Amino acid sequence: MAEDNGSGRWLVVAVIVAAGLAAAGWLSAQGLAKFRTADRYVTVKGLAERYVDADLVVWPLPHAVTGNDLAAVQARLEANTASIRRFFTEAGFSDEEIVVSPPRLEDRAAYAYGDNQPRERYRYFNTVTLRTTRVGEALEALRRTGQLVASGVLLAEGGFPQFEYTRLNDVKPELIAEATANARASAEQFALDSGARVGGIRSANQGVIDIADRDQGSPQVKRIRVVTTVEYFLVD
Repeated sequence: MAEDNGSGRWLVVAVIVAAGLAAAGWLSAQGLAKFRTADRYVTVKGLAERYVDADLVVWPLPHAVTGNDLAAVQARLEANTASIRRFFTEAGFSDEEIVVSPPRLEDRAAYAYGDNQPRERYRYFNTVTLRTTRVGEALEALRRTGQLVASGVLLAEGGFPQFEYTRLNDVKPELIAEATANARASAEQFALDSGARVGGIRSANQGVIDIADRDQGSPQVKRIRVVTTVEYFLVD
């Protein structure tokens, strides 16, 4: 009878061990399957672009006068500043859209030594800036800038208008959605070619939103570009 009880106990132990090994094997198989699934993914990029018109112009017009008589130099600078303001107001812009910077005086003789004295001692300059949302009118005025030069206004370097687009948030969600959809389409094509299916997103990066001029000849037209990078799991 004792031998029968001993055999029974060993049988129970054997069954438990076998069950444990089977369970361990099943869990190992599941873990391997998950590992392989997690290890299979594809990285794709999606691009979306829009062309939009600028809605803000910042147009600085720096100008300068030179001479040896300080009072005369000051008077000429004030006259030229008034000419630029008049140029903008006659183009239809309001005083609120025109900003005049404080004038700056440069005494060239202060930096000269010996016989290297400047022919004209003083240089007096400032900048008149137009800031407006009326892009079309600013472009028309830009084509007539030669009138200022013809009237005797000496424009300095840097007098180029800057065209900006300020409503990025209006188009940003749509662009990101389109770029993401394009990335998904690329992933699906890759999965189809490799005999798999696209699963969930492993990781995603919106990337940088770039705003640039469409070309050098039309800086008032902006190109907005979004590139997203997405990793998708691949499943059988």
